[in-house]
Amino acid sequence: MTPTEIQFMGYEHDSYQNQFLVSMPQLDRSNFHRSVVLICKHDSEGAIGIVINRLTNHTMADIFEQLDLNVSSSINLNQPIHAGGPVYPELGLIIHSGTATQWESSLQIGEDLILTSSTDILADLAQGKGPERMLMSLGYSGWDAGQLEHEMQQNSWFITPVDNDILFEVEIAHKWKKSANLIGIDVARFSSLVGHA
Repeated sequence: MTPTEIQFMGYEHDSYQNQFLVSMPQLDRSNFHRSVVLICKHDSEGAIGIVINRLTNHTMADIFEQLDLNVSSSINLNQPIHAGGPVYPELGLIIHSGTATQWESSLQIGEDLILTSSTDILADLAQGKGPERMLMSLGYSGWDAGQLEHEMQQNSWFITPVDNDILFEVEIAHKWKKSANLIGIDVARFSSLVGHA
């Protein structure tokens, strides 16, 4: 059961969608240790998110080659591919900027943020016609109904607003700390102060 209103660390909202889910320092599971997850969808059926600070060993060049796409000479083929989570790790997903979309299968996450899962966006990206800001992930993270809320009550995570500069520009190694800083948390000092919600 999803609460109609959630209050945690002084930040109130009706849904975690379009928020960063930031792991607490003591969360030491291999999939989510020091993770930042962009929550793409959250409703009574559960939640879907993309880990934004883990990388695969793949680059855009690998994806374009696998799909046999002709690539414009201006494309950064070395752009890394993120490891979005343990669910369907072969599934390619693109988080990108925009308020409307021209691609076949897209979900509006927030006012200026979209998740697209169809391959037509990759054809456009290969020709330099894609969105201005984007990141690609393989796989996603998922929670059943009530599961994420339970993890929040166990102090496994805290919520911050989404920051597109952290999402698209900040180096992987700094995303966890900078995401926590959005609500004034210093993760280096926070672990010893945490109690139960």
